[in-house]
Amino acid sequence: MASTSSTPLSSISSSSSLIDARVSRQSAATLPQCVSLPTLPPPPVQPQNRPWKAAAYCRKIARNVMTMATGEVPVEVASTELPEIVMTVQEAWDKVEDKYSVSSLVVAGGVALWGSAGFISAIERLPLIPGVLELVGIGYTGWFAYKNLVFKPDREALIAKIKDTYKEVTGSS
Repeated sequence: MASTSSTPLSSISSSSSLIDARVSRQSAATLPQCVSLPTLPPPPVQPQNRPWKAAAYCRKIARNVMTMATGEVPVEVASTELPEIVMTVQEAWDKVEDKYSVSSLVVAGGVALWGSAGFISAIERLPLIPGVLELVGIGYTGWFAYKNLVFKPDREALIAKIKDTYKEVTGSS
C-alpha cells in the first residue's frame, strides 16, 4: 500500500510540474505581462517631542494672563492695526441701535440675492427667452436715451427728478 500511495503523489507532483511548465510557456508567449504599480513613499516621520511648540504655547498663555491682570495691551498686539474699512464698519455697527433688525435685513438681502441669481440662471436655460429679454432691454435702453438724454430740456428734467428722489430718500432738504 505504501508503494501505491507514493505513486499517485509522485504522479500528481510530476503532472502539476508539467502543467505549470505549460502554463509558464503559454503565459510568456501569449498572455500580456503584468505591470507592477510603484509603491507609495513612506509617511513622513512626525517628531515625537516638540518642546518648542509647548514653550510657545506657554509663553502665549503667560502673556494673556499678564494682559488680563495688568490691563495693558502687549506690544505685539498694539503694533498691528486694522484696515481703515474695518474700523469704519466697526464704528458704523456701534452706532446702530437695533442690531437685530439690521442683521435680519442683511440675511434677507443675502437670501434674496441668492434666490434671484437662481431664478435668472433658470430663465437663462430656457431656449428663446434670453434672446427676447436681451432685445427688450436694448429697445428700452434706446427709448430711455431718446426720451431723456438726447435733448437738453429733457436732460435737465431728468437731473432734477433724480435730485428730488435723492432728497426724499435721504430726508435732507
